[in-house]
Amino acid sequence: MAANLTRRATRAGGWVLAKRLIKPIPFIGSALAVGLAAREVKKKGLVNGAMHVGLDVLPFIGTAKAVVELFTGDLIPDKKPAPEKV
Repeated sequence: MAANLTRRATRAGGWVLAKRLIKPIPFIGSALAVGLAAREVKKKGLVNGAMHVGLDVLPFIGTAKAVVELFTGDLIPDKKPAPEKV
């Protein structure tokens, strides 16, 4: 059980790292941003998600944004989670 959990965590962390390293490559990063657009809009909300994807799709602006995000984290915050119903 613990090995399975460790393997899943490593795989998820590896995907996040790979995505952060691929996004700065100008045209490949743009294709990745388009592919992940729905996920980003769902995670950040319509307006913030559209701004996030729009900046990522522009080849050199997206590269600059991705390099800054490597050191600072997301520039455009995720939406706040909905309060839990009791």
